[in-house]
Amino acid sequence: MTTTPSALPRAERERDTDPLVRLRNIEKSFDHGAGRFHVLRRIDLDVRPGEFVAVMGPSGAGKSTLLHLLGLQDSDWTGEYQLGGADVGPLDGKARARLRNENIGFVFQSYHLLDELTVAENLEVPLSYRSVKRPERESLVAEALDRFGLVARAKLYPRQLSGGQQQLVGIARALVARPRLLLADEPTGNLHSDQAREIMKLFQELNTGGTTIVQVTHSEENARYGSRVIQLRDGWIDSDERGR
Repeated sequence: MTTTPSALPRAERERDTDPLVRLRNIEKSFDHGAGRFHVLRRIDLDVRPGEFVAVMGPSGAGKSTLLHLLGLQDSDWTGEYQLGGADVGPLDGKARARLRNENIGFVFQSYHLLDELTVAENLEVPLSYRSVKRPERESLVAEALDRFGLVARAKLYPRQLSGGQQQLVGIARALVARPRLLLADEPTGNLHSDQAREIMKLFQELNTGGTTIVQVTHSEENARYGSRVIQLRDGWIDSDERGR
């Protein structure tokens, strides 16, 4: 009997899937006194579609630097980075921005919502970067508002929302353009524990639905929501363990 891909165990499906992210021998350093300070050292990493990866480690380990590199926000590195099969290294700034806008969504610790825009207008911002026509933008924003239970808050401004509600808007904004990869930098850092658990449960649901997620976190509780934990130390990958 032929086994369909969906019937295979998750680990086998991941092995048979080309990586969405492929890093080989990534290094980042800068001049420091008489020598050089290495922020990332010989990073080899594959992230396959459907994974939920937590990146952990002490302060200064290189976690945020790695996330910014994955998000195509940092071009000062050496090595090989492929995103969805596209070789990032040779691309100029404009091409990298296009690749980022078409493939990556971001969730930040401090929300980064635009105070002068309503919830609905904040959700529309990433779509404007992709030159999506107005009728489609309106349709995608309406879909996101409904999906995340934000319809009643569509015309409110960020200052009128709680921290948890603002982060929910941030997640909706990150996903409105249907990115292939969601990057989250300490997504619950400014939330109290109940709000944090709700956000992480939402991340888990999104991942179960097929969204690939890489989050930087100091929280072991948050890390347990994922399928894999990578520990960084002094710029090196110290361990890489798979969970559920």
